[in-house]
Amino acid sequence: MKRWWQWGQTVLRVIFRHPVTGVAVIALLPNDGANPMERIVLVKRRDNGLWGLPGGLVEWGEDIPTTVQRELREETGLELVQICRLVGVYSAADRDPRLHSICVVVEARVTGNLQAQDDLEIVAAAAFNPDEIPPTELAHDHARQLQDYFRGDTTLA
Repeated sequence: MKRWWQWGQTVLRVIFRHPVTGVAVIALLPNDGANPMERIVLVKRRDNGLWGLPGGLVEWGEDIPTTVQRELREETGLELVQICRLVGVYSAADRDPRLHSICVVVEARVTGNLQAQDDLEIVAAAAFNPDEIPPTELAHDHARQLQDYFRGDTTLA
């Protein structure tokens, strides 16, 4: 019986005391006007009213590229064209106020008609020119992730 109790405690510790893995996508959408710069897709979160990068948790059995593709489609209606580069892995315990999560951030080219899809999580979706991103209105540590991206850094934090 003691062995079962120890096993049960170990399982609960694994489930409740370990960080979860998620993704955030710096989604580059071609500009629809005369401006040749690509726009960066942000979603406005329902829980805190702040803008953030599309993304979410890796589901059981998924790899990172599959999660990127699913989260883009679920939140923005956009389709993944190509994952371009790893921007960073962000693991600080306080980066997300809801839980301890490890976030893998990638740059990706996307296509399609941008429209907020998941109305339980997302209020709006929009594409911003890099100089129009509202830096004081970004969720979690997305301002840092974007700053690292614009500097061309690959970050392990």
